Amino acid sequence: MVQAKLKLQTFDDYLAYTDGTEAYYELTNGELIAMPPESDDNLYRAMKLYEALKELIGMRQIRLQGLALAMPGQPKNRYPDLTVLQPEHPELMRELGQAAITLDMHPPMLVVEVVSPGAENHRRDYVDKRNQYEWRGIPEYWIVDPVKQQVTVLSLTAEGYEEAIFVEDEIIVSPTFTDWSLTAAAMLLV
Repeated sequence: MVQAKLKLQTFDDYLAYTDGTEAYYELTNGELIAMPPESDDNLYRAMKLYEALKELIGMRQIRLQGLALAMPGQPKNRYPDLTVLQPEHPELMRELGQAAITLDMHPPMLVVEVVSPGAENHRRDYVDKRNQYEWRGIPEYWIVDPVKQQVTVLSLTAEGYEEAIFVEDEIIVSPTFTDWSLTAAAMLLV
């Protein structure tokens, strides 16, 4: 018996698909690309940011991984390491029945990616995701890079993302989270 090759075209197709596992996939040109699990160190860094943000805005608006974010272009979705939702997102996701932000919803307030080692990961976080997050209109994108020992804060302006790089004991300056008090070193520490 010949089995038909799975072909998903839209983010809605993706949301309707299940393979019975807890695996994360990005939908790229109709194909599901499995995302490898995050390293323990990078997961720990994301959890530290979660805890710090929770003190500022509460836990209802923050998601660690596992949130499917619909994107323009390819891939059709991303799974940020950490996402700060708009206030209306939790109710909209409850109605949707999934931890997902569709293209017809406002973009999240902030996405954070913790860069894994390797040229491909660096390109994906600094170029591909940066472009897609900018196109999606995400107001702020933080790149936490343990290899370069820096945190890049990208803030959306009328001309696109404006970049600020923080290292060592510099406190991260965020236009959205003005009470932020962690330094780059604290965010990178495991």
